[in-house]
Amino acid sequence: MELGLIVYSKAGRDQGAYYAVVEIVDENTVKIADGDLRHIKNAKLKNVKHLQSTGDVLEKIAEKLKNGMQVFDAELFSALRFYNDNKN
Repeated sequence: MELGLIVYSKAGRDQGAYYAVVEIVDENTVKIADGDLRHIKNAKLKNVKHLQSTGDVLEKIAEKLKNGMQVFDAELFSALRFYNDNKN
C-alpha cells in the first residue's frame, strides 16, 4: 500500500466502490477516501485484507499527501470518477 493508490473495497458496507489511500496507519491498516461520500477529513479506517489494489496511483494527489499539502475532496472525487463510472 502507498499514498494515492487506488483500491477497490472487497468487503464491508462500502463493498464495490473505489477509493484512494490517503493515510497509512500501519502495515495492516490504511485510511481511504473518495471525496464524495467519504471525505478526506473523515477518511475510513480499513484493513488492507479487505482492499484490492488496482495498481494505479494518483500521482498528483500522492505528491500532495507526501508533502503535507492540502488535498481537496473535489480533486479526489474528480480523479476517481473514471473508476466509479465504469464499475460493473
